[in-house]
Amino acid sequence: MPTLLRGALNHMMKHMVQVLIQLDPETLRRLEEVAPGRSRKRSEFIRRALQRALWEEQERRTGEAYRRSPDVEPAYFDPAVWTQATPATTRRPTRGRARKRR
Repeated sequence: MPTLLRGALNHMMKHMVQVLIQLDPETLRRLEEVAPGRSRKRSEFIRRALQRALWEEQERRTGEAYRRSPDVEPAYFDPAVWTQATPATTRRPTRGRARKRR
């Protein structure tokens, strides 16, 4: 393994905490299919799954809070403040590489 990569991995691992979890045989079997234990992909897969589950739980709780205590007044919106995009203010997509400015 190249020294630079080894150093990056060591740095990353210093900021991680190991957690021991217990899985039922069926969940473990399904995890093995997606991310075998001998690969680094398993830890990344579990981290991403936990992050997604935590985000979804936070969204659910936020939704509950808004349902319990909804905004009393409607949000203010003044359409006069917004302007239509004109050809001078819109950019056309470039093809291929972007050109260097001189």
